[in-house]
Amino acid sequence: MKINFLEIAQVELDDAIKYYNYEIPGLGDAFLTEILEAFSRISKYPEAWHQCSKRTRRCQTRRFPYGIIYQMREHEILVVAIANLHRKPDYWKDRI
Repeated sequence: MKINFLEIAQVELDDAIKYYNYEIPGLGDAFLTEILEAFSRISKYPEAWHQCSKRTRRCQTRRFPYGIIYQMREHEILVVAIANLHRKPDYWKDRI
């Protein structure tokens, strides 16, 4: 299943990668690798993750305090947010 991003979700991903690479060189690359692994899990088992609302789910990363907020659509998975789970919860809800 194809994975597409809301533009703001792509910005969140890019910002998190930059932040982690700034803190420790290479850590942003490790973050991206973990995000890509989470996308793989979501693609294989899209209904396996925590349900946030009727159509929205959250897959948490293992090493980093982030969750991928997504919706299953007919022919795609739409990423609504790459959410830092230590920040304001549910800030992304106005996007759906």
